[in-house]
Amino acid sequence: MAARIICVGNRYAGNDDFGPRVYDCLAAQSLPADVDVVDGGLAGLDLLRHLEDGRRVVFVDAVAGFADSDGIILLSAAEIASQCVGGFDHAAGLPYLLKIMPAILECPPPRVTVIGHEGVASVQTVSAAAQLALNLAMEDAEDACSA
Repeated sequence: MAARIICVGNRYAGNDDFGPRVYDCLAAQSLPADVDVVDGGLAGLDLLRHLEDGRRVVFVDAVAGFADSDGIILLSAAEIASQCVGGFDHAAGLPYLLKIMPAILECPPPRVTVIGHEGVASVQTVSAAAQLALNLAMEDAEDACSA
């Protein structure tokens, strides 16, 4: 598999259901065989196992303080990790995972991009984010074929 899309969040909280809604959109499609889509839910540190093989990773998650209320934003792992303050607790989530990732993984960390959205996303925004996630995941597959 060339890449993995990991959609995180709480599908039962309207301000945190962006990732799960994008997952549902992707899961309803016929996807390329070399793209793995994961419903990361609220797994937190348990998601490390999806990062250990060094494959390209695209996270999809709700964000706060980065974008307008109806905009999709692309963020680096470092930008998200910088939001981690203090120690680990239930609310640490993706920022904590991405902050400790380089110290925990035995292999080089994967290339990570985060697709974020702030606020409640429209159906069109969810669909656009799903397509963007797929495009980003496929970038590396195309690069590998042309190398």
